[in-house]
Amino acid sequence: MPQPEKVLEPSRSPQAWFGHELRLRRKEKGFPTAAPFAAQVQVSVDVLLKIEKGAYRCPEDLPPRLDAVLQTGGLFTRAWAMVFGDADKQRCDADSRRPPTPEGDAPRLTGRMLGGGAPPSSTRSPDSVYRRHFLVLGSLLALDPLDLSSLLSPAPPPAVPHQISPREIRQLQQIAAGLHIWDNSYGGGGLIGQLATDSMQWAIRLLSVSCPSSHRADFLEAVARLGLVAGASQFDVYRHDDARLAFKVAVECAEEGQHWHLRAKGYSFLARQAIWVGDADDGLTNAEKGLVRSDRLTASERAMLHTARARAFGKLRNVQETIAAVGAADDAFAQRRPEDEPPWMAYYDAAQHNGDTAHALWDLAVGIDEYDPAQAGQRFAAAVSGHGPQFARSKAMSCTKLASLVMRRGDPREAAAIGRKAVALAGDLTSRRAADDLRQLGHLAGRHPKIQEAADLKETISATLLT
Repeated sequence: MPQPEKVLEPSRSPQAWFGHELRLRRKEKGFPTAAPFAAQVQVSVDVLLKIEKGAYRCPEDLPPRLDAVLQTGGLFTRAWAMVFGDADKQRCDADSRRPPTPEGDAPRLTGRMLGGGAPPSSTRSPDSVYRRHFLVLGSLLALDPLDLSSLLSPAPPPAVPHQISPREIRQLQQIAAGLHIWDNSYGGGGLIGQLATDSMQWAIRLLSVSCPSSHRADFLEAVARLGLVAGASQFDVYRHDDARLAFKVAVECAEEGQHWHLRAKGYSFLARQAIWVGDADDGLTNAEKGLVRSDRLTASERAMLHTARARAFGKLRNVQETIAAVGAADDAFAQRRPEDEPPWMAYYDAAQHNGDTAHALWDLAVGIDEYDPAQAGQRFAAAVSGHGPQFARSKAMSCTKLASLVMRRGDPREAAAIGRKAVALAGDLTSRRAADDLRQLGHLAGRHPKIQEAADLKETISATLLT
């Protein structure tokens, strides 16, 4: 009696994802059993099955034959380079690594936290964040037949349909949901950032396709939602032009579809991005636009936008308006009813509110000596303790800011202890924003060279950013 086929787990490892994708496409192409397909690609049945189960490393010469028989346009050749070739590159890089750059030479930082360039080499583990993002891809491919592999490849993007159907809407929704989770957990670098960019380009192409009136509102909502999460990922790695475009597409789609909650979120992102790049006036304008017809918004959305106003006023060093805006945000948040909030606002809980308002007060605390930093510190501490693992980036950034605040206005030894926690929290992120916050903390720690704990923290941060 034949044994039942083993159920594959594509999220277990990049190698398991590769095998799962191979079995899926083999069957779709009309090879329900392994033997005839193995003969076509010139490999033994035993080897083929082990590759599909993720128990055997696929030989480098096999993917081109897989692509030829399955007519995948080079998918497996590209996937092999990313799944298996990354480990080869790491070993090669480790063998040829040069001695560390002497401190003070100001090397260009291209480590994993910055999410730029090739995956970083490391002697610590071959399971880099870059490769682990294939778990993300595998998980989503297991949920829906959308070919995300083609979105990530250099080949032409997926063809757009002749007419928008529920399938495209569902795909946009699932990509947005996945990106939201992964971006908050890992940051916007690596394959997450690439998927964000390519998915947004695909969504923009879909906007030119005919859409039945019965699907129009849902379609515009799905594009707007994707624009928000894709823009957030791009913003996180300083792809500011791409992020700004994604946010503006989201706002336009939300306005056309009369999705006022998504419109508010879009203007909040535009405000925060403008403030981050140094244009506090533009940030304030966008926050005010988001608050137009605030009667349509939930309490959390109003709190979110008032917090953006506070951050703009904080950058402008306007103490009175900053405190007033934080107060307005607190008042709105006090009226929050989670059951009334849209799904994408679930993240805006007490931890997020404390962290966002603390960032607004941070500029007063570090820029005005007469301003008492206690409230900013208390809010950062509440954010750190309140954020769960699904919001690793927010937790790490609040912890880093708290350490910087204490390093600047308090006890450097206490700050160093908080800073070590921040480094541990940020270590697996591919976030340029988190990296810049750590770099700032390292600079502040460098002001206390005679305090061993601060000096050690500075060295630890430098090593983390470089590796």
